[in-house]
Amino acid sequence: MRRKTIALLLIILIGSLWMACSSTVTEKRGEPGKSEEGGAARYGAKYHTFEDILIPGELNYQPKKSAIYETPKFKMGWIVFSKWRLDPNSLIEFFTYHMEKDNWKLVNTFRGKESFLNFSKPDKTCTIKISETWLGKTEVEIRVGPLGEKKM
Repeated sequence: MRRKTIALLLIILIGSLWMACSSTVTEKRGEPGKSEEGGAARYGAKYHTFEDILIPGELNYQPKKSAIYETPKFKMGWIVFSKWRLDPNSLIEFFTYHMEKDNWKLVNTFRGKESFLNFSKPDKTCTIKISETWLGKTEVEIRVGPLGEKKM
């Protein structure tokens, strides 16, 4: 009897955790005339470290896996975020949409077990890597660096 009770409690606990950890970042595209920032704020999205890269509010910052180098003229480095049970495809849609709104140009994408989104601006580049572990943890790594100088 005791084993059945413990097994039942474990099933309820695992089911509760499974339900609590499942979510998506899918955001509806705003209609013309509506505030752009209101939609991002409504979903908890925020700018973190880089003022032109919007991060979904559901992602958790991983400072031990991140590094930033900053000068008075430029900021570069990588920042890492993670979340359990987050749909990688909704993250790809989120970043594609919001990066273009922040004047980044989509250079190319690679979708697979690990997905890569490459963006550029006149003076810098950004690569976003989205991967999911077999346990269900989704990790987002954002790397920003300078665009190479032209040789004369």
